[in-house]
This record gives sequence, C-alpha cells and structure tokens, in this order.
Amino acid sequence: MKFLSHSAKPTNGVTDGRGGPMPGEAVSYDSVIRTMSKTVPGVMFSINRISFGRRLELTRLVREISQRAEFLEAGTGLESKIEANMLAQEIEAVYLRWALVGIYGLTIDGEPPSVENLLEKGPEELMREIVGAIKAQCGLSEAERKN
Repeated sequence: MKFLSHSAKPTNGVTDGRGGPMPGEAVSYDSVIRTMSKTVPGVMFSINRISFGRRLELTRLVREISQRAEFLEAGTGLESKIEANMLAQEIEAVYLRWALVGIYGLTIDGEPPSVENLLEKGPEELMREIVGAIKAQCGLSEAERKN
C-alpha cells in the first residue's frame, strides 16, 4: 500500500489531509535518547534530548569556560596551550554532567556507573563516545565537536 506521506507508519486512515495526525491527537515525544555503545559492546547509554530550555542552560554552563579557553588558545606559550586543553576537557565534563541520564550494562569497580566515576575511572573511549553523541544532539558541527 502506498501512502502520500513520508511517514513510516499509517495513521489508521485518519489524517489531516497532509498525512499527519488529526488535530487534537497526542504525539509521543521522548525527552531521552537511548543508544547502544559502539566502543564498548553490550553497553547502552541514555542522554537528554536537546530542547530550548536545555540548550539555554548548557549555553550558560559553558559560556565562561569557552571564552577563557578561546583566549588561551590564542596564546603562543606552552602553558597557555596546556591550560586551554584542560578547559576543553572541563567543557566535555560539563556536557556529560548536563546530559547523561544513565549507563546500562557496565559496572566500574563492581559498582553501577555514575557520571563522576565514569569521568574518574571509566573507559575513556566510552566517555568520549557519549560526549560526541551529546554534541551531535546539540547540533554542533564537527569542528565545534572537537573543542
């Protein structure tokens, strides 16, 4: 059966004429995204989906750190570069604390993982994968994600 809409599922024949649900019908929206890890098989993580309010909150959290990091990046000294790198890692920790809801299928030293023990003792490749997923959810470009 062919549908005019690009929707993957039919609406039981009741549409608004454009293939969407009728006005007044509830649309389900999950504010959390669950993803299977590509770096640690058998592990799943969930992150908050971006919203206007969450984007505003994140911007507030990283604004000052980002400005300091950009200033230090412009410096030519080794000390400035090291400090800028440290601030970039601090920003990644902010992203993780801001968006990570849970990690499933993993224990760290026999305990369920928290954001803090993932940062402190967890597999770095998993932490970087999760931060990358968070940045992708925020719509950051590849260049912005590297920072």
